[in-house]
This record gives sequence, structure tokens and C-alpha cells, in this order.
Amino acid sequence: MGVILGVIFHFIGGFASGSFYMPYKKVKGWSWESFWIIGGLFSWLIVPPLAAYLTIPGFMDIIKAAPSSIIGTTFLMGLLWGIGGLTYGLGVRYLGVSLGSSIILGLCSVFGSLVPSIYYYFNPKEGKDTIADLSGTTWGLTVLAGLLLCLIGIIICGKAGGMKDKDLAAASTADSGSGDLLHGGEADYAHSHRDASGSEFYLVKGLILAIISGVLSACFSFGIEAGNSMGATANEIWKAAHPGEGEFLFRNNVIFVVILWGGLTTNLIWCLILNARNKSFGDYTNGKSPLLKNYLLCALGGTTWFLQFFFYGMGESKLGNGASSWILHMSFIILVANMWGIALKEWKGVTQKTRTTIIAGILTIILSVLIVGYGNQLHEKAKEKAAATAAVQ
Repeated sequence: MGVILGVIFHFIGGFASGSFYMPYKKVKGWSWESFWIIGGLFSWLIVPPLAAYLTIPGFMDIIKAAPSSIIGTTFLMGLLWGIGGLTYGLGVRYLGVSLGSSIILGLCSVFGSLVPSIYYYFNPKEGKDTIADLSGTTWGLTVLAGLLLCLIGIIICGKAGGMKDKDLAAASTADSGSGDLLHGGEADYAHSHRDASGSEFYLVKGLILAIISGVLSACFSFGIEAGNSMGATANEIWKAAHPGEGEFLFRNNVIFVVILWGGLTTNLIWCLILNARNKSFGDYTNGKSPLLKNYLLCALGGTTWFLQFFFYGMGESKLGNGASSWILHMSFIILVANMWGIALKEWKGVTQKTRTTIIAGILTIILSVLIVGYGNQLHEKAKEKAAATAAVQ
């Protein structure tokens, strides 16, 4: 029953992560930077402390008692991860929910697995696996094979994106008739170069942002590692108050507060720069737009985004396998994001060959994620076996 609950919790978390951008697409009359930062205030500033308050009494005392070096490092990782989150939003904006999420999450899986192992190779720490461990063990080679397959899937998705770009360009040329570029053809193309969902589609710009997002998203795991002592303190306090009830389900909520402060800082600075550059500060009080509806949609999008972490922690506690839980979580996000892509008709108007290519790319990424998860399962079993052997000796 615990495993079933764990899978259900991960599905809810994956659904939240794969769906959070949907409310933003309904915002009317606001620039991207305006709705992104209003939603971000809920994602990074309002909801995380609220969740911590409801689950960890005295969470701010834990943060205040932590050494400044721990707070600073955790915040810095959040700052870097915030760039990844910012570029995630832009990547989805320019590639669409389906293609953008598949590529970004695939890259996140790759770099999230490789970056920590490379870091710990040069900065060894007991209990942490290095790139040498990956290349010298069965489980490690399985993980590397999965990551290689993931890269292949990303390349296939990128190819599908290029094919979609050509399909949309051909459609816009057909729609523009015989008008030449000097008399409106170029403007017509720029305006109509959108998919059936109405989203802007810029392949090269979107791919660059997706790569940046995938690399920097690995910093979130470093942030959790950096703030681990705060989570341990929350765990000890809870276990003292609830003897015999196992580990604390929400111990990481106190760490999320500090990490997301960093994410807020990055996104707030960039969005304010865009507000100034695009002269969009008036969005927040523009009476010609549905203000109340826009604010409610942003609040819904931001809150939905944070819920992925809330339910991820619950799922991990039930499954008892952090690495495999992450893989399951990522798989659900990719599946949900692509369900939304279909619902939004992001691939309508392209050729059958293009649709077949993107489906092949997505299935390849999902298969790669499952292979990585299997490799991590082998790793967990190897550690359990080694621990049992050591106990006997």
C-alpha cells in the first residue's frame, strides 16, 4: 500500500510541475515578465514559508540558528537554480509546453546525475558517488547508458523542433500569398510564426535557454545538500515529539524556504529589468486587462509550481528510494507536459513525419529515465548488501 501511495504522490507532484504553466497561458493583457514574477512571488516567497509554518513549528528559529555559511551557500545555490527556473519559463515560452519540457527535463536528468558526481570526484565526501564510481560499476554503467540514451532522445526532439519550424514557416508562406518581403511579407511571417496553441515558436533561442535551464537546475540538489543540517534539525525535533513514527515527512520544507529566496532574487531582478525595458510596469494596474482574474491565475500557477516539491517529499517517504523517486517524478512531469501539449494542439498543422519524430524523441527520453532509475535501484541494492555484509562482520 505504501508503494501505491508513493506512486500516487509522485503523480500528483508530476502533474503539478507539468501543469503549472497552464494558468499563465490564460493571463490577458500582461507581458511575460509581469505574470511570471507575480506567479513567482507565490512560488518562492509566499507559499514556501506557509508550507513550512504548517508542517514545521518554529521553522524560522531553525533558519536563524543555522550558521551564516550554510545559509549563504544554500541561498547561492538557489540563486543559480533561479536562473535555471527563469530560463525554463522562457524555454517553454519559445518551444511550447511539449517540446520545451521534454528537452529541459531530459537535460535536467542528465546534468542532475552527472554534475554532482563530477563535483564529488574533485571534492571527495564520504557517502557521495563520483564519476569514477559510475564508470567502474554495473549500476554506474547502466546509469551512463541511460544518460546517453537521454541525449539521443534530446537530439531527436531537437530534430522534431527543426521540422516543426520548417512546417510553420511553410504554412506562413502559404498564408502570406504572393506578398514580397518589402511589402509586408516579413511582418506577416513574424506574426504568424506560431503554433496552433498561439505560442511563440523560436527554435534556436528556445534550445539555448533549454540547455542553460537543464545545466543550472542541478543546483537545486546542491541547495538541499548545503542546507541539509537545517532539515536534520527539523527531523530531530519532530522525532523527539513523535517517538517511534519514523522519519519526518516534511523535513526539507525548511530548506526550500532559503533555496527559493535565491530563486526569487534572480527572477525578480530580471523581470524588473524587463519591466523597465519593455515599459510594462503599468501591467499591474492596467484597468483594461482583467486584473483580478490575472492575479488569481498567477497565484494558481505559482502555488501549483510549489506543490511539486510538497508531494515529491511525500512520495519519496513512501517509496524510500530518493534516486528512483526522482526518476519516477521526472517521468510523470514529461508525460503530463506532453498531454498538455496535445490538448493545446501545439503539434497541429505539422506533417505526420514531424509528429512521429517528436513522439519517438519523447519515448526515448522516457525510456532513458527508466533506465537511469533501474541503475539507481541496482546501486541501492548494492549499498544494502554491503551494509548487511559489514554488519555480519
